[in-house]
Amino acid sequence: MSAIIVIAISAGGLKPLVRIIEALPTNFRASVFVVQHIGANPSILPDILNSHSSLPAAFGRHGEVIDRGRIYVAPPDHHMRLGFGAILLDKGPKIHFSRPAADPLFISAAESYGKRVVGIVLSGANSDGAEGIRAITGNGGLGLVQDLGEAEHPEMPQAALLHDHPETPLRADQIAERIVAHCACSD
Repeated sequence: MSAIIVIAISAGGLKPLVRIIEALPTNFRASVFVVQHIGANPSILPDILNSHSSLPAAFGRHGEVIDRGRIYVAPPDHHMRLGFGAILLDKGPKIHFSRPAADPLFISAAESYGKRVVGIVLSGANSDGAEGIRAITGNGGLGLVQDLGEAEHPEMPQAALLHDHPETPLRADQIAERIVAHCACSD
């Protein structure tokens, strides 16, 4: 079974995200889901990722069936959650002052996919993703956080570290290597 990769980014998270996405091989079989704290503002994140990746990127659509080897981005002003096999979008209350927020994605992924989930918290200025990383590791998944010295805004990775015990923080290039190796082993 393929892995489910969930990634949280906020302030300062775009560059490390692009470095990770660039490193994913063309035959990468995992499904990748990204939440960026964008609020209701327009987003060109799928376009940016498409220009740096061999994997297709697009906004997730409510009820969309999840495919392997694709990147799904939470659309502006919508939480993205995962049911078993499908994307679920909603305009529920803001979490950590954000919609979309990472915790709904991470927690729903952990509940639906258990040990198949890899959660990644990159640069950001609040604590979003910390509860989600705890849910992922609590369900047997892998939790990764960006190195605090590399993160432009280390508050999100630091909160994940304080709230749970994911693996040792890694630089973006090391995170990419770790998930490629992890997904190769779990196929």
